[in-house]
Amino acid sequence: MFMKYQFSLMVFLFTVVGIAHAEGEIYKCVNPNGVVEYKNNGPTKDCKKLELQGISVIPAPPAVKKSGGVQTASLKSSSSPADFPRIDSGTQKARDNDRRQILLDEMKSEQDKLASLKKDYNNGEPERQGNESNYAKYQERVTAMKDDISRTEKNIEALERELKREGGDAK
Repeated sequence: MFMKYQFSLMVFLFTVVGIAHAEGEIYKCVNPNGVVEYKNNGPTKDCKKLELQGISVIPAPPAVKKSGGVQTASLKSSSSPADFPRIDSGTQKARDNDRRQILLDEMKSEQDKLASLKKDYNNGEPERQGNESNYAKYQERVTAMKDDISRTEKNIEALERELKREGGDAK
């Protein structure tokens, strides 16, 4: 009990000292080069005292009492608070279905993109374009196409994992 009292007293004293220090005088100074400086060391040449409003202190809300004792933050359960909004199972099912449909749509889009990329890639020998008279430019485009195909395949794999996590097949 004494330690709690001593700790509270120390917190109060530090707060009072902090407030007293925070409410010191502040001066706005403009040096000959036109640079503005703020100081707390008293009036000097080219300095003007600023009139600042005081600090507002708002006390913490009272602790919630539960079954005769005070409930602290460390005693609360790690689950959602009691006033956290809950949704009914029908709404959650609708959201899950919407999410699944979005994943399926993304999967279809990625599969179509992969088919198009593979068609253009033509097993590593895409048709040369008019601006690729230099073989290095052609190789650069082939490498970029290969990277796009790899990235799209990884996207499809990730979507399949997510759909499996949702509890169904990815097809």
